[in-house]
Amino acid sequence: MTTADAAPSRSSALPLYAGTIFLSAFLLFLVQPIIAKQILPWFGGSAAVWATCMVFFQMALLAGYAYADWTTRRLSPPQQAMLHVMLLVGSLFLLPIIPSTFWKPTGAENPSWQIVGLLAATIGLPYLLLSTTTPLVQAWFARRHHHAMPYRLFALSNLASLLALLAYPFVIEPWASTRMQSLVWSGCYLLFTALCVWAAVTGTRSSGQPTEEVAPNLPAAAKPSFGLQLEWLALAAMGSFMLLAVTNHLCQNVASVPFLWIAPLSIYLASFIFCFDHPRWYRRLVFLPLAAVTLPLMAHYASSLELKEVVSVFASGLFVCCMCCHGELARSKPAPQFLTTFYLMISLGGAIGGLLVGFGAPYLLRGFFEISISLVACAVLLTICARRAGWWAVALGVAVTAATTMDAFKAVQNQISDARVMRRNFYGAIRTTDSSPPQTFRSLMHGDILHGGQFLDPDDRFSANTYFAPTSGFGRLFTSLPAAPRKVGVVGLGAGSIIAYARKGDEFRFYEINPQVVELARTEFTFLTQGPAKTEVVLGDGRLSLEREPSQQFDVLALDAFSGDAIPLHLLTREAMAIYLKHLKPGGALIFQATNRYVDIAPVVARLAAEAGLTAVMVSDEPDEAETWFYDTDQIIVTANKALLNAPQIRNGGKVIKPQSHFPLWTDNYNNLFRVLKF
Repeated sequence: MTTADAAPSRSSALPLYAGTIFLSAFLLFLVQPIIAKQILPWFGGSAAVWATCMVFFQMALLAGYAYADWTTRRLSPPQQAMLHVMLLVGSLFLLPIIPSTFWKPTGAENPSWQIVGLLAATIGLPYLLLSTTTPLVQAWFARRHHHAMPYRLFALSNLASLLALLAYPFVIEPWASTRMQSLVWSGCYLLFTALCVWAAVTGTRSSGQPTEEVAPNLPAAAKPSFGLQLEWLALAAMGSFMLLAVTNHLCQNVASVPFLWIAPLSIYLASFIFCFDHPRWYRRLVFLPLAAVTLPLMAHYASSLELKEVVSVFASGLFVCCMCCHGELARSKPAPQFLTTFYLMISLGGAIGGLLVGFGAPYLLRGFFEISISLVACAVLLTICARRAGWWAVALGVAVTAATTMDAFKAVQNQISDARVMRRNFYGAIRTTDSSPPQTFRSLMHGDILHGGQFLDPDDRFSANTYFAPTSGFGRLFTSLPAAPRKVGVVGLGAGSIIAYARKGDEFRFYEINPQVVELARTEFTFLTQGPAKTEVVLGDGRLSLEREPSQQFDVLALDAFSGDAIPLHLLTREAMAIYLKHLKPGGALIFQATNRYVDIAPVVARLAAEAGLTAVMVSDEPDEAETWFYDTDQIIVTANKALLNAPQIRNGGKVIKPQSHFPLWTDNYNNLFRVLKF
């Protein structure tokens, strides 16, 4: 075939290959927030749910790339096509992608492995086949048209992935329920299957040399060395490690919700798009100096809790670092006949980075140290890569590594310097600290957020403190209740500080998902073990536990569950409210902890209360500055009990929240954090 003959053939086949890659990549990344949001409520709304999902996605991607590499090298085109078509048809039997309630946890399972099993059973084979598409179709394209360079199809793949991620929070999530999202995705997967079968059959009609061979008029390409492959692995792992470390950092202190998962992932993908589209986008003289600025800056803000500063610094820093890692990858990409090996090393590196953060960090590190580790490691890796730019770049890299290490060390020291006990697991990092005299106070910290505490002086050990001042919503509610023994349910244990309002004969039933919180509440504090009330702790997600139990007939049910400073949104839906009301006595009250730096849940709770025929009263408390251990709080009392609402403490200190008619009711199928962020 002449070059003139090959050009029309290539142009006629390109739309099929490009369309198949685009749709596969779009579905590949769209399914990630769809499925993760569906299972998030089952595992306590923890930020670790997304990290674990990301590890599964990266491992499935690695398996897909390994499959593409092995079948391209070992099977003939007809054999490869036949195998792939059979798997595509088999995957259709897993549709639609709606998780079975069989996978709902009971509280005794390891949540990481439970999530992996759930994802494998629900989307395992479809996700694996979607992940094979980009390297496979590029290999088919290169096999048919050996004069063509297929790497821009990789940029197209990442563009489709980015569009899917951006579409989810802005176009899909606000308008479609999670069930509808799953059904529509499943329909689009059917279309993808048809396109991929067509491309596979077309790919068997090779018009050029096999992928392993080189066209006669092109020089033989050297096989990538082992050292170069290790460099690909390290650069890919670094980008993945930083992606998940930054995502964890943001989700831990705001909320574990799709758009906070998507923002860092979009930045990560955008860097791939730029770097693999054209060499002009990555310039060492531009991005290495930028990395020299952003890495120490990110390390400096690793302990900051200011939303605007943290988001802007870490978003821009992640982009610069990923541009450097992926830019160096793109500059060292091999000839097309080695592209499946190249993509295999990239996916292996991505999986290693994901495993280190998603599975390694929660069980190997005592605190949230991975963000500091990632910054130092990135500085070291970029210094090594900077040798190609000249001595000035290496010297700059050494200085930057030193500066980054100093600030990263300070961030780690902030967590460990005053800690009595430190624990970490799937649900986060917790520690206890003691203040200095004259009034010794022991605090329970989750990340950098206080989750209650206790005075160590025997005379004050059961005194109210922190978020439970006498003038807070909790204080006003408990002092307004009848004197008879009260049964109280509390979702979220913390240190157990709410026991300050317990009386002899009261019964307090706590629901806590994190076994390490229960351990520290019993060993580091005495509210549970020596307080005046009878106490009981139910281990597991509070909502799921309440859902399984018969009515407890609580006088008060308190919703005080936080992960860091993030609110589990599955506790704020119509379905959740129905569960709460089932457990309340007639005339009982709900109280929501609404104290949060970033999220205003008042319109959500007011809308839920109005739907149930209840009244929501906001109590905003700003204690006197002399009251050192009382904090400013916002707490919402929800009840139909008119006498309770007219009690002087509540009537004088609270304000009825009028529901906004235009504010949508949150359900398990619909919620949107954008509308309640405090920007």
